[in-house]
Amino acid sequence: MIELRKITWDNWEECLDLEVADEQKNFVAPNKYSLAQSYIHLTNDDKPPFSYAIYHDGVMVGYTLYFYSAADEDDSEDEDCYYICRFMIDKRYQGKGHGRQGMLKVLEHIKTFPHGKTDIVILSYEPENTVAKKLYESLGFVETGEIDDGELIAKLIL
Repeated sequence: MIELRKITWDNWEECLDLEVADEQKNFVAPNKYSLAQSYIHLTNDDKPPFSYAIYHDGVMVGYTLYFYSAADEDDSEDEDCYYICRFMIDKRYQGKGHGRQGMLKVLEHIKTFPHGKTDIVILSYEPENTVAKKLYESLGFVETGEIDDGELIAKLIL
């Protein structure tokens, strides 16, 4: 069974040890960067981020970081959304369905609207990351045609 657990004093170091395969290292930031980014969100934003370890049957297999982004009032095209900025499965646990199950858990949590109601989820990925693209498309994410910092933007309407 897949579950999301908060990063705590008891599991943060284990989270730092998770890593993707060598050929994937250009696709996702290391977890030490993600945890630092999580801290900055926590101390500078109105709503804390969701920084979770992904567990399968009590074993940490991955990590995710996402947050609620309120629309910019000065931008008529901007919308409230949840933004998944990090999602990774450790190289030892890939190819076992944990990525799909983990992302379904993330979406299940987002659908509880913990920081605000919206029907939009956004994420991004490197164009060369065909495995991520296939996973996200299978869950209903559609590329928007936008590119941010070299990454393709995809949107899911809940």
